[in-house]
Amino acid sequence: MSKPPGFLEFSRELPANKYPDVRIQDNKEFVLNEKFGKKINEQSARCMDCGVPFCHNGCPIGNIIPEFNDAVFRDSWEEAWQILSSTNNFPEFTGRICPAPCESSCVLGINQDPVTICNIEKTIVETAYREGYAKPKTPRFRAGKKVAIIGSGPAGLSAAEQLNSAGHSVTVFERDEKIGGLLRFGIPDFKLGMDIIDRKINLMEKAGIKFEVNTHVGVTVNAQQIRQDYDVVLLTGGSTVPRNLHIPGRNLKGVHFAMEFLGQNNRRANNMDLKTEELHAKDKHIVVIGGGDTGSDCVGTSNRHGAKSITQVEIMPIPPANRPANMPWPQYPTIMRTSTSHEEGCNRHWNILTKEFIGDAAGNIKALRIADVVWKNKVLTKHQSFQEVVNSERIISCDMALLAMGFLHPEPHGVLAQLDVKLDNTGNVATKNFLTDKEGVFAAGDMRTGQSLVVCCINEGRECARAIDTYLMGDTYLEAKADSLMLSA
Repeated sequence: MSKPPGFLEFSRELPANKYPDVRIQDNKEFVLNEKFGKKINEQSARCMDCGVPFCHNGCPIGNIIPEFNDAVFRDSWEEAWQILSSTNNFPEFTGRICPAPCESSCVLGINQDPVTICNIEKTIVETAYREGYAKPKTPRFRAGKKVAIIGSGPAGLSAAEQLNSAGHSVTVFERDEKIGGLLRFGIPDFKLGMDIIDRKINLMEKAGIKFEVNTHVGVTVNAQQIRQDYDVVLLTGGSTVPRNLHIPGRNLKGVHFAMEFLGQNNRRANNMDLKTEELHAKDKHIVVIGGGDTGSDCVGTSNRHGAKSITQVEIMPIPPANRPANMPWPQYPTIMRTSTSHEEGCNRHWNILTKEFIGDAAGNIKALRIADVVWKNKVLTKHQSFQEVVNSERIISCDMALLAMGFLHPEPHGVLAQLDVKLDNTGNVATKNFLTDKEGVFAAGDMRTGQSLVVCCINEGRECARAIDTYLMGDTYLEAKADSLMLSA
């Protein structure tokens, strides 16, 4: 590294955010990164010459982190971009929304604050776009094979870029009117703006990838026809069936899945057709059920709507403030995390069981019946049980309840039903080396693995693209192509 003692000279520092009362006035990004200046070089200098960089192990896509940190320290931004983009198709996404398992694995993090890897990554990609380093990945030749990708989330998009770069003709099918899947219609604009997605899609189009929007394969287009027209079909529709809460009053007006609320707000923020009855939190008592990232996004969105109050309840116990003993470094620990949305205003409660949605005479939700619970096991395991605390039942006001409890599996009807692919016992698509039980039909991402991180889906798409390339062209061809590219480089 260029400055081995940098971690002794500089402390961890991140760019400032706009004040909460200012940033909730719109849906725009609020990180003041442009004012960070040369401090980014100091932060990259904190990356140690640690010998074995466990950040590689923590990063699902294996980003070459120490090397791009060193390039940033030396102000060699094009080199940093080349290193970063060699392993990550979408650093513009991960630099904004990744929970940074790499930072949890940082060797410096054993006894100090870890390196600010995510912010360094974001700065590299923004510099690359500003300086013109980010260019279309146009293939040097075409292999004559056609690949259809159904679903335009991170797994589908990363597979599309990799397969197009390998010379295959790729068409991505998306049921909505814009590309991106839950990147576009699930993650709030204040975390990932649509303009960030659009500029990347523009590069991919220039590289030769075709995008077909408003095309719901399995509904408006027959999936078997797609299979006949293409050499390979890749399913990347995601895990989109949300976990429900089957309690009395579930059918009351005002009880919604989180993605109904979040997706519609993204449409509203970008002057798009809402498509459904308007959901708005203004002057309402909002209760978010679920303590994860999706719940946090509901909190931030409700704050921007001008909610009267926001309460977030979670049935699990409150996480510890520090890394627990059963999650030692370099694992990604379950600890108490306060998001920027929580900072903007929210009442958070743990060990809460939601028992009933209570409605008024018109069928609208007006309250929740909840109770406290205690968990029998002190250490969190998969096989936990809880007991309701006696006399803890109470009623809280609620004008809108948002269910943010995760996702179960992909939609079993539509494309999966038409292709008749085998599902596993969790409802996900069953695969072997990404190949389903149907010849030439592959699956990747949350549709195959269940709900996961964006960065994991990027890795899924990349690895599946490798498997598809081998399936189409064979190992011998791949070796010859690699030799050819090395000779022409």
